[in-house]
Amino acid sequence: MSFFKKLKDKFTEQSDTVSEKFKEGLTKTRDSFSTKMNDLVKNYRKVDEEFFEELEELLISSDVGVVTVMDLIDVLKDEARRQNIKDTEKLQSVISEKLAEMLHKEDEDGALNIQKDGLTVILFVGVNGVGKTTTIGKLAHKLKQDGKKVLLAAGDTFRAGAIEQLDVWGERVGVDVIKHQAGSDPAAVVYDAIQSARSKGSDILLCDTAGRLQNKVNLMNELEKMKRVIQREVPDGPHEVLLVIDATTGQNAMSQAKQFGQATDVSGIVLTKLDGTAKGGIVLAIRHELDIPVKLVGLGEKMDDLQEFDPDTFVYGLFSSIIEEDEEE
Repeated sequence: MSFFKKLKDKFTEQSDTVSEKFKEGLTKTRDSFSTKMNDLVKNYRKVDEEFFEELEELLISSDVGVVTVMDLIDVLKDEARRQNIKDTEKLQSVISEKLAEMLHKEDEDGALNIQKDGLTVILFVGVNGVGKTTTIGKLAHKLKQDGKKVLLAAGDTFRAGAIEQLDVWGERVGVDVIKHQAGSDPAAVVYDAIQSARSKGSDILLCDTAGRLQNKVNLMNELEKMKRVIQREVPDGPHEVLLVIDATTGQNAMSQAKQFGQATDVSGIVLTKLDGTAKGGIVLAIRHELDIPVKLVGLGEKMDDLQEFDPDTFVYGLFSSIIEEDEEE
């Protein structure tokens, strides 16, 4: 059974809204990718070196990343030889399978590290303008829908309007926000938020942080101070350090991920605005080259468009038009 058939059967069986959200959210990437892939298959009926060179260019233009593409091409060449695949159409299913394998990591759970007992503290990091505060609001909504009692900490005390923006999200979602005056010490905000979370019996504390990457040393010192305060009050915290990056910035997102990854212990990536780019291949580059799991993706503007990342669902969303054509034939 081809990997396309397995994906088709899996999502036909599930018939859930999540796979539809991925399908809809990846429309721009899929339309671009599928069109190029179909053109490539029509132009090159035979699997040869020239075909792989063109496939390499196609993947790089989709922001999959040069290192990831080179590794993927090597794997595909080996698989084509092993299975004796001569027809480019038959290789499409193998490409989707290998992409899914790249996104999966053995013995790794992509779910958020939510504690069964006690307070879960999640720290959000990332430069200004990537949708960090919006992501916190949407995740608060998602967790509240799951029956969790959530509290927000307005730890970005430097960006104009950041505290007010988080306040608006708190009101919209129906959760409390712990805040100090603009310009105050972010670590003090987090300390007060932890005390408040305990007194209110909160399950999860979501902490916003500043994102002034141009002032990198001060910013990273600030993050370290916040983490020390958290670890003093909640010894096994923070339970997640989520780096929020904007998918529409492509390779610049990779650069941000590398810089934050070097400066702080990032446990997962939140990729926002995936629906707004035709270069969703950045997911593969981040996953493969940085070895940091993508845990959440933003697939639209609505409150429930922040979704947990699932490799098979992503690949289905990326290849769904080709999969449907494959089933019709």
